[in-house]
Amino acid sequence: MFSWILILLIVAAVAGLLGLNSVSGIAMTGAKILIAIVLVLFLLVVLGIIAIA
Repeated sequence: MFSWILILLIVAAVAGLLGLNSVSGIAMTGAKILIAIVLVLFLLVVLGIIAIA
């Protein structure tokens, strides 16, 4: 999951430097969604609602 986030952030940065604003925006939105999912899962694990074995 973290590798996907890093890949999307790199794609967004490169696309932004090249002037491809739509591609950059899509990649950044995907990265934000994945970061939100990771944070929610982390909070659920910390609070003990979900146990990862």
